[in-house]
Amino acid sequence: MPKILLVEDDKSIVSTLSEFLSTEGFSVKSAPGQSGALELLESESFDLVLLDISLSDGNGFVACRTIKSTYSLPVIFLTASGDEFSTVTGFELGADDYIAKPFRPRELITRIKNILRLTGGAGSVIRVGDISVDTVNGNATKDGRDLFLSALEYRLFLALLNNRGQTMTRSRLLEVIWDVAGEFVNDNTLTVYIKRLREKIEDDPQEPQIIRTVRGLGYRVDI
Repeated sequence: MPKILLVEDDKSIVSTLSEFLSTEGFSVKSAPGQSGALELLESESFDLVLLDISLSDGNGFVACRTIKSTYSLPVIFLTASGDEFSTVTGFELGADDYIAKPFRPRELITRIKNILRLTGGAGSVIRVGDISVDTVNGNATKDGRDLFLSALEYRLFLALLNNRGQTMTRSRLLEVIWDVAGEFVNDNTLTVYIKRLREKIEDDPQEPQIIRTVRGLGYRVDI
């Protein structure tokens, strides 16, 4: 049974949504703010986080950054903010999806199931072809053999996998690398790391089938 952490300070929404998710076969725990959510994540394992932007304490954007960098869990934003800035900010912080209130419950269920399917069903192992990425232990294997990805290569690959089916711009991927390296990383460095990553994961790095180049924009993973 997939386990969901609902981070929402509106008690009526928590009650209604928890009951609905339970009837759909999900286990749900809730927290009204950032501190409570992080306490639960420290003590329990979850498959996905439903996260409101406006919380009783803290900020949904800050919470998302922590959840993605520390726990590598899929995050869907729930918010009344339908403006473009909030949407873009959420995705730049690594959110996997975004749904504005009021939303149709069935639509939310569909999005949750899609995200869980893309992340291997449990949010801990992501599979693409013969490659498995264990987000709990932070390693990747191909046909059972360790790929020995560096921290930068791993984070880069995870960012592409978490946004499967979407084009990741070069500027957004540079932010991902910079966050790991802790220093300025230029565009040429990204090209080098994409090349190194392909050499480790692709059957034929010269004809990549996993990480595809979207000319003039960036890269994407579709399979």
